[in-house]
Amino acid sequence: MAIGERIHFFRLMRGMTQKYLGQAVGFPEKSADVRLAQYETGTRTPKADLTAALAQVLDVSPQALDVPDIDTDIGLMHTLFALEDIRGLTIGEIDGEICLRLDRSRGLTYSSMFEMLLKWANEAKKLEAGEITKEEYDHWRYTYPEVEAQRTRDELDTVRKAKQAKVE
Repeated sequence: MAIGERIHFFRLMRGMTQKYLGQAVGFPEKSADVRLAQYETGTRTPKADLTAALAQVLDVSPQALDVPDIDTDIGLMHTLFALEDIRGLTIGEIDGEICLRLDRSRGLTYSSMFEMLLKWANEAKKLEAGEITKEEYDHWRYTYPEVEAQRTRDELDTVRKAKQAKVE
């Protein structure tokens, strides 16, 4: 989720108008809503000082607004928080282990994410069982989803050829 989408998300969550938020960070009344709209739509990107001011008014961390840097622990945490907001990812505990779950009530979002995570779990199981090598597993991860599309095409070709062989 881009910074503009995060600003929009938190602004709505706080029940603020674009004009109110724009004025709260110091924009003139005449242009406050237009300026905020530009940031929310991504036509403009706020500099660090404006991001900090927006975060203060919205009562969030500046990292919650910024595009997360998953190379840091804090950035990764804010990525997970964004996934909770967007995709319904939730955190819980099962048998003393921390786990992430998808919210079934999210309908198509749940179904789509479930299918992708299930494919990932299946590849991880193959690696663990020694059915594929670490290199094959990495190839799957780094070429996903193209690798899955190719597998589907290959499976359809196999079915088509089998049907054709029966006809002949």
